[in-house]
Amino acid sequence: MLQQTQSIRHYQKLTDMLVDLGHLGHRYEELRMFTDGYVCSLRHSNSLEPYEIHRLEEEVFRFLRDSSNFELFIPLAEVDYSTRH
Repeated sequence: MLQQTQSIRHYQKLTDMLVDLGHLGHRYEELRMFTDGYVCSLRHSNSLEPYEIHRLEEEVFRFLRDSSNFELFIPLAEVDYSTRH
C-alpha cells in the first residue's frame, strides 16, 4: 500500500492515463511499455525514493493485471415513471 503523498499522486495520474489509453484501444503490451517509461522517468528525476518507486511499480502492475479496471462503464438510460400508458 502506498503511503507517501507524492507516490499516491503518481499512482493516480498513471492509472488514470492507463484507463484512458485502454479505452482508446491500446493493448496490454502498449500499456505496460507506457508504465515502464513512466517509472523510468521517475527513477531519473529522483522525485521519489527508490523503495517508493519500486512499490509504485508493483501497485501499478497489479492494477494493470486486473481487467475490471478497464471495463467500459455505460450508464443505463433513466426510466421516466411519470408518464403512464
